[in-house]
Amino acid sequence: MDLTVAPAVPAALRLALRPGPRQDWFTPAALDLLLRTAYAISPASNRVGARLAGAALPRAVTGELPSEGLVLGAVQVPPDGQPLIFLADHPTTGGYPVIGVVDDVTPLAQARPGTTVTFHGPQR
Repeated sequence: MDLTVAPAVPAALRLALRPGPRQDWFTPAALDLLLRTAYAISPASNRVGARLAGAALPRAVTGELPSEGLVLGAVQVPPDGQPLIFLADHPTTGGYPVIGVVDDVTPLAQARPGTTVTFHGPQR
């Protein structure tokens, strides 16, 4: 039996964000806001998704869209503008626009409520 102690979960996470399929549903300032704002993981988070609390992301398109497929790490934005990152038990479809996708959700899935989350664009 391996008794190695797991590394501590960091108090702050910096996650790479790729553009999502509905990025055009948001104002040009929304992506900039997402990339420069620190969010906190909400206590309402669970295995379905990490709900973030922080600056609301303004939309350019105010309507809703028909349900469409979702992937692990999708960053969906409901009408309140607060991002939600889908985790292991995410639904297969959703009806809110996806502004981006986080490739590596492992540290996020282990983070506690109150953990600070920031985003950066993909590294080239």
